[in-house]
Amino acid sequence: MNTNTKISALILMGFLAVTSCGKKETAPVEEQTETSTEGESAPIAAPTEENVLVIEGNDQMQFNTNELKAVAGKPIKLTLKHVGKIPKEAMGHNLVILQEGTDEAAFALKANDAKATDYIPESEKASIIAHTKLLGGGEEDTIEFTIDKKGTYKFICSFPGHVAMMKGVLIVE
Repeated sequence: MNTNTKISALILMGFLAVTSCGKKETAPVEEQTETSTEGESAPIAAPTEENVLVIEGNDQMQFNTNELKAVAGKPIKLTLKHVGKIPKEAMGHNLVILQEGTDEAAFALKANDAKATDYIPESEKASIIAHTKLLGGGEEDTIEFTIDKKGTYKFICSFPGHVAMMKGVLIVE
């Protein structure tokens, strides 16, 4: 009976661990839905001649979406919000939009050595369409730029190691 009690306790602890982990991720999923709704409303904003995009990064090294959409030839106003709490020295996030054809892995390797410039390598400026500042928890940055050519443009977080999980595409139609 003692063995059965131990096994039951272990199963209960495992269940609680799985359940509690799931609850922690409920909030970002809800935020994801709200934020993606804002991103999808960009075509509605078309009469104002501006694309308004919002994306969030968190302490789990994730963007809340891996796809953004904008209209070609119209100004894009993109806001990156770091919704976590960890400072930028340990969990910094930025968003770098790369020119078509740029190798994101090669770019990220060069970014690893660019701490002095917030992981934006000077040698790769020609590969960058636009980028936000490096942010810590609770911070946000808004950038404005225009992309005239329709296409699919990769975006990444260039903080060391983050590109593996923090990347996506900006589809310009």
